[in-house]
Amino acid sequence: MADGYIHGAYAEQSDSVVSAAATATNAPLIIGTAPVNLIRGYASLVNTPIKLTDIGAKKVIGYSDDWENFTLCEAISAFFDNSLGNVGPIYVVNVLNPDVHKASTATSVTLSFTNGRAYIESDTIIIDTLALEGLVEGTDYELNYNFTTGKLAITSADSANLITGTVAATYYDVDASAVTDDDIIGEATAAGVYTGMHCGDLLYPNFSAVPNLVLAPTWSEHPDVYKAMCEYVQGINSVWYSFVLADIPVVDSANSDAVVDTIEIAKTWQTTNGYDSMYSKVFWPQAVDKSGTVYHLATLAAAEMIRTDETHDGVPMETPSNKTSGMYAQYFGPSSSNQGFDKETGNQLNAVGITTLIAWAGTLKLWGPHTAAFEAGDDGNAIADVDPLGIFDVNMRMQEYIMNSFVADHGDDVDEPMSRALKDQIINAEQEKLDALVAQGALIGSPTISFLESENSTTDMINGNFVWNISSTPTPPAKSLTAKVAYTDAGFDAYFGEEE
Repeated sequence: MADGYIHGAYAEQSDSVVSAAATATNAPLIIGTAPVNLIRGYASLVNTPIKLTDIGAKKVIGYSDDWENFTLCEAISAFFDNSLGNVGPIYVVNVLNPDVHKASTATSVTLSFTNGRAYIESDTIIIDTLALEGLVEGTDYELNYNFTTGKLAITSADSANLITGTVAATYYDVDASAVTDDDIIGEATAAGVYTGMHCGDLLYPNFSAVPNLVLAPTWSEHPDVYKAMCEYVQGINSVWYSFVLADIPVVDSANSDAVVDTIEIAKTWQTTNGYDSMYSKVFWPQAVDKSGTVYHLATLAAAEMIRTDETHDGVPMETPSNKTSGMYAQYFGPSSSNQGFDKETGNQLNAVGITTLIAWAGTLKLWGPHTAAFEAGDDGNAIADVDPLGIFDVNMRMQEYIMNSFVADHGDDVDEPMSRALKDQIINAEQEKLDALVAQGALIGSPTISFLESENSTTDMINGNFVWNISSTPTPPAKSLTAKVAYTDAGFDAYFGEEE
């Protein structure tokens, strides 16, 4: 809107308004980079878990359409600006530190003020570093960044004393390219300092939340990051288990930007780089929506998994495979001539544990119910080396759900007197949960919990260590449904039946 005296009808572009996000009981942990340089006082937004609940996340950690440099913005779009239904919360860890990852020299510009206002169009400006020659923020001018237009407005603080003419200004730009794999992986030091992925250790202490998914858009394409993620989810805080969603690149930035734009190249890349952990689900290629925006499939799958979990009261009993993606086309990179593939061709990827995207019933769907550890033999079933847990994503996620549920529900029992009554109380409570999961359809058969003498030696019990054994069978997805239709000549008898 124009400044100063106005008379007439006006309109101005404002932040987008989208439907509220449904509240999920499960939540993913997402590691990456956000344009926190656009937020005043960004120090508290670096290397710490941040809870985001809706599209207002843009004003919490910043937003930019440059997802290559600001990878967490892709997650904000997938979870909170989604035509399939928004869902949250999500917990993000931003590793981009404008104090560290910035240009070595300042940017100098000349601002032209009109009606007491000037603009800087940039998503890399570190707003806290902006200085106007001869002017003082708060006294002479005020700052406001618009995440829709990508412009920083510099407005005269005193309407009776508008800034006019040109003013010299300087600021520093953030440099997202300076972020490395080590920043994403991070560490937990003996001094209690957490960085990168290891900030996930702060999720339960700070929010009482346990992430059931871990992803790092763009960064999961780097083998060192993928390996670290798969190791990390096998004992967050030494007690919680989670599941990794990762992507195979369409352009391998770590290998001279080699293209990965065919099924055979993708399969070779997976094998060469060891993307085969049963604690993970891997995806290829990418997807593009009708506006031309490119998404990683792992990011889309994370939103769909949380959305699907909520249809089952938070129980991860259903695979995201065969769920609508909301996308327009498969994407193989800016220079690829690949025009896409159908379901049967996509099954070549599924056969080696890669989840993909296929067209079916007039829409594009995520396709592949397996973990990255799956590999089919000549008979189409898993080869002998594949742990049954690693055949389907629901197998792993249900196993982790049961383990995390036990820890969460019985943490308060620790250091209580281990009476026989408490032993039986734990058995009864867990059996009740298992039976409820059977009734829900999440487990099949007769899952059991037991307290075995063979697992509880006298020495262990003297030292206060007690073990329960839980056996359960997750309900498998209906991966294939086949009708055997035979021709019969019996129908010709109809010609010779008695006429009425």
